[in-house]
Amino acid sequence: MDNGKQTILIIEDEEAIAELERDYLEQAGYLVEIVTDGDSGASRALEGDFSLVILDLMLPGMDGFEVCRLVREKKDIPILMVSAKKDDFDKVCGLGFGADDYITKPFSPSELTARVKAHLARYERLVGSAMQWQSARKNRTVEIRGLCIDKDARRVYVNGEEKIMTNKEFDLLTYLAERPNRVFSKDELFRAIWDMEAVGDIATVTVHIKKIREKIETSSADPQYIETIWGVGYRFKL
Repeated sequence: MDNGKQTILIIEDEEAIAELERDYLEQAGYLVEIVTDGDSGASRALEGDFSLVILDLMLPGMDGFEVCRLVREKKDIPILMVSAKKDDFDKVCGLGFGADDYITKPFSPSELTARVKAHLARYERLVGSAMQWQSARKNRTVEIRGLCIDKDARRVYVNGEEKIMTNKEFDLLTYLAERPNRVFSKDELFRAIWDMEAVGDIATVTVHIKKIREKIETSSADPQYIETIWGVGYRFKL
């Protein structure tokens, strides 16, 4: 299939209806595949890379409800369920099995196309928002060789075990970890973390580095994270 186009799977046993749906959707710019029974439809939906599934309720073999349930367990793509029945029970059941929308036969192909476009647009917005959230969340977490710093929760883990930090220990560790391989003097670190809060005793930096090492290093004598650069200051090793 052409990866530049969105692909739609139609699972419909009435071939004339399926072909009409396909024609309208192809005119709208989509690639379309038709399957005419439930078992094959479920297999194709699970195996293929489809953007949306149009699923008839009454199918030979596996019915539309079961197909919907199986697909929804594995994929979160939009599912538009189609039925000749107008019974509200069918509608509730269909949506309960994970369908995103329900359309009753007979319907106009233009209505179907409009619904397909709306669901695909909504899905793309949701996926885009999720990716942005994941990207933003990733930027709020620093992970380096078993060390994990959760900036939002202000918590530190080493190989999954939480290490309790004071506020200044957390700030100092995060500052260094976000700027790996750069050497900082004690003065630079003091200004960055304590600002005007302390009275100028930069020995406090040394004390805090020692405390941090005791919590995150396997051996303080042979640190794996915060390295002392003699006569200069400290560096977080990447």
